Amino acid sequence: MRLIHLLVAGVLAASLPAFAQTMGTFPERDKRLLIVVPFAAGGGVDAAARLLGEQLRKQLGMTVVVENKAGASGTIGGKFVQTSTSDGYTLLFSAATHVLAKQVLSKPPYDPQTDFAPVARTGTAPLMLVMSPSKPQKGLDEIVSAVKKEPGKWTAGIPASGAPSHLATLKLARQAQVNFTVVPYKGTQPALMDVAGGHTDLLLDSMIALQQMARTGKVKGVAVSSAKRSSLAPDLPTFRESGLSDFVFESWYGVWAPKDTPPDRIAALNVAINAATAELARSGQLANLGFEPVTETPGQFRSHIAAEVAEGAELLRSAGFKPE
Repeated sequence: MRLIHLLVAGVLAASLPAFAQTMGTFPERDKRLLIVVPFAAGGGVDAAARLLGEQLRKQLGMTVVVENKAGASGTIGGKFVQTSTSDGYTLLFSAATHVLAKQVLSKPPYDPQTDFAPVARTGTAPLMLVMSPSKPQKGLDEIVSAVKKEPGKWTAGIPASGAPSHLATLKLARQAQVNFTVVPYKGTQPALMDVAGGHTDLLLDSMIALQQMARTGKVKGVAVSSAKRSSLAPDLPTFRESGLSDFVFESWYGVWAPKDTPPDRIAALNVAINAATAELARSGQLANLGFEPVTETPGQFRSHIAAEVAEGAELLRSAGFKPE
């Protein structure tokens, strides 16, 4: 924890002078900064966006509005930002799901890699595997053994095509050399309720969305996908500890602008968002969501997106996924 605090302090020390120098007259305090979340209010993406928006409001001294525009696998909100004026005052805050629109939709409304300007990646968060309480198995090794004995009979919920939960489930099946019957859902909550009710066997999704029901025993917590145990559930082992030594998978979150936003404004926003992320980490607010802070340049973010799209596309292709 002390190391994290030192790293955050270093980011703040480096960012704030650059922030003052880079921003210049942008953004103007009498203007409104709009952050669009392409999912419904109340989820992990929305919570993270609102924390960031409030911190930016304090830093910039201007009105910052977070607005939810949900629907169509996140592309309604994405399309709104893509077609907005490229002046740096309208931004998209989304999750890793955003970058795979071309791979999961038969008629995608845009190309996430070419129709947006990456601004900043803000954080990562582990996923949690939970199981129906009606199942007698206790750990990942027992689940894998049971699935191998009854291939195709174990079901795994998928809240959204191309989402981290989907890709992680495909990766789990590949590394454990098992086959799940995939059950599609429209969101985490209906999938989670079906696992709790014994209608679906497994769900691998955002830890922040699943941990409460795991704590209360309504679903069985099995493992977390991070490299080390999470402080939010220290008694839950990692997949590595559970026998899959190479399995590490994290969801991530970031900010995009319309593609023609001037580079100097992208740079200014990147510095401001990095400073805000560092402050939220220092205050412990990101940890409360299970987020690990990320501060990097727009170029680093773009490279990360390219790598994520390549890996995700390969996982979907190898599983025989057909765009919807």
